Amino acid sequence: MDLPSRDAWEPSEPLTEVSLVRPYTLTAGRTRSLVDLPLEAPIQALQVAPAPRWPRSDVRARILELGVDGPSVAEIAARLALPLGVARVLIGDLVTQGYLRVDATLAASETLEERRELIGRTLRGLRAL
Repeated sequence: MDLPSRDAWEPSEPLTEVSLVRPYTLTAGRTRSLVDLPLEAPIQALQVAPAPRWPRSDVRARILELGVDGPSVAEIAARLALPLGVARVLIGDLVTQGYLRVDATLAASETLEERRELIGRTLRGLRAL
């Protein structure tokens, strides 16, 4: 009986650290953010001093890196392969700690053209993933 080689048991792609951690441990069991974070809300990293000293592999550090380009909450969740609820809680924490800013999304008074522009930006962001 031939057993598969050890290489056959190894995943074809390296597992990320995020995938090895249960989502609820990243949020300490919390399921809601203290900050209102719509899926389309653009997130922006703020220049703060002193900068946090998290390892580069820490999911919070990765969120801050992505925040430099102003992605949406949904884009951050997708790029880091995080459940949306987990991403919202972590992003909310970083907002309340002063590391990120949530840019305004559309209000009821926005024009039809502004709404179309938001939809277009959202679609372009999703296609880029």
